Amino acid sequence: MSDLVLGISAYYHDSSAALVSDGRPVAAAQEERFTRRRHDSSFPAHAAAYCLDEVGATLADVSAIAYYEDPALKFRRVLATYLGAVPFGLASFRDTLPDWWSSKRRITDVVRRELEGLDRGRVPEIMCRRHHESHAASAFFAGPYESAAVLCIDGVGEWATTSVWHGQGTRLKPMAEIRFPHSLGLLYSAFTYFCGFKVDSGEYKLMGLAPYGEPRYADLIRERLIDVKPDGSFRLNMRYFEFLRGQVMTGRGFEKLFGGPRREPEGELTRREFDLAASVQLVTEEVVLKLARTARELTGESRLCLAGGVALNCVANGRIVADALFDEVWIQPAAGDAGGALGAALAVAMDRGAGRAHVGTGRDAMSGALLGPEYDDDRIAAYLTAAGIPHRRLEPAELAAEVAKSIGAGMVVGWFQGRMEFGPRALGSRSILGDARDPRTQSVMNLKIKFRESFRPFAPSVLAEDAKDFFDLPQDSPYMLVVAPVAEAARLAVETDDGLTGIDLLKVARSVIPAVTHVDYSARVQTVGPRDNPGYHRLLTALKRETGSSVVVNTSFNVRGEPIVNTPHEAYTCFMRTDIDVLALGGFLLHKSDQPEWKEDLDWRAEVPLD
Repeated sequence: MSDLVLGISAYYHDSSAALVSDGRPVAAAQEERFTRRRHDSSFPAHAAAYCLDEVGATLADVSAIAYYEDPALKFRRVLATYLGAVPFGLASFRDTLPDWWSSKRRITDVVRRELEGLDRGRVPEIMCRRHHESHAASAFFAGPYESAAVLCIDGVGEWATTSVWHGQGTRLKPMAEIRFPHSLGLLYSAFTYFCGFKVDSGEYKLMGLAPYGEPRYADLIRERLIDVKPDGSFRLNMRYFEFLRGQVMTGRGFEKLFGGPRREPEGELTRREFDLAASVQLVTEEVVLKLARTARELTGESRLCLAGGVALNCVANGRIVADALFDEVWIQPAAGDAGGALGAALAVAMDRGAGRAHVGTGRDAMSGALLGPEYDDDRIAAYLTAAGIPHRRLEPAELAAEVAKSIGAGMVVGWFQGRMEFGPRALGSRSILGDARDPRTQSVMNLKIKFRESFRPFAPSVLAEDAKDFFDLPQDSPYMLVVAPVAEAARLAVETDDGLTGIDLLKVARSVIPAVTHVDYSARVQTVGPRDNPGYHRLLTALKRETGSSVVVNTSFNVRGEPIVNTPHEAYTCFMRTDIDVLALGGFLLHKSDQPEWKEDLDWRAEVPLD
């Protein structure tokens, strides 16, 4: 059997497992997809079992277990942080220390016990890698380049919050780092918290909110909160932050600086929140651009790989691409902590002598990020038949044509095909699709299907060969991690917004694809080629024949607060609970009008916590 390394990320947020075979990712999944608890931080028992089952292996077949951070080093940082904040952090220290003392600092023992509990054979040696090394490895070793600069930015690992690496062949060399508590990720999370969203969950909402506002607080942020040097290094003014002393991000200092208390979760959004989002987004982009320039200078490389939670800020990524700082940019699709499991496994695999055979092909090693479970048509048929669910079975070309016709007619389609995506984005395997040309699609999908805030934009998928007709995007974006302007040729003339502000700006159609054009004429683009997801490419090709446009609204197959669906049953349940019109479940097509009445004893929305 191939040399197998199993990577584990756990106990903070977005726990996951990933399996690497001879240096190639073969399976990876977040634990949340199995437990149905969003951002689940528990040990990824289900995800690990899936990875082993995917290749028919036991733990006895695995050469090593790779854990994504160094618990001893992290414990020293936690201890030093609390001691430095005495006496203010005493309550938080009292609540947190027992967990660290009993288990987290002895993480290898905990991981071993959890793996033994799977009853999948002998547990091999467990190795710990540093948090930012895991991020860097996930970006470079899975990336398509023989050599590259690597930039990792997140909240915090052990001590590092920002790091620059030089990747060459099968080696990563650390070049520079910024240490806790000075963190661009935590700065952004502080504003996420202050604007009433959940930390480690709502940052993408803040990014989506930014175009509604003006960056009128940007100078204040630069003057009072973060001191940024020309090379991108920075220091936070800790008098305005509370995360050193307790469980909240901001306190009175923030309130005085920005004119009042934080917005309550689910409270009304005001001009202040729009402008705060715009301001911290602008400052974040400025810092990221400076750091990217420094990464190029330190390494001399013309290609860049990105990872860490801040690499999910696709607007900042778009700035790097648009500014042509590098000839090419590649972003790990599971850039956050979930991807740490993959990076740790890749780092250990490279140390064990694995190669990077994919580099010779000019492609990355992520298989389109389609590394999760798959349900073939036989299993889907068995489920549909046993449940008495009306359906039709179609050949692939016929299925694509009928779904394209439904989308062109203004229907919303649940699209469940092939292997599940690894990472936070739905990329055409577990997606909800709609007509990007219809201005009603955005509000219908937000309010009647996703049950989420009306301000949140939707992303487009487009055939890679057609992207230039709709977007100013100088490179492919297969993982929906780059925001680009809508091309001038696709824009509509808008003489005036009639004084509209805030969310009311959504009322103005700004392009021929209004459902995916944000209020600043931007879009978070996914380009789709024929190799990694041929079924999705087939659908977009059929859509182009049907409507003349291959652009489709693509959002994740879930409702607000719920993880992306994993199984056929979860897909059908989401289909029936929402106003999705059509469900393409593998090779089967289901119409809502043909389905029996859906009944549940409890209000399911009360069971799903808001994100």
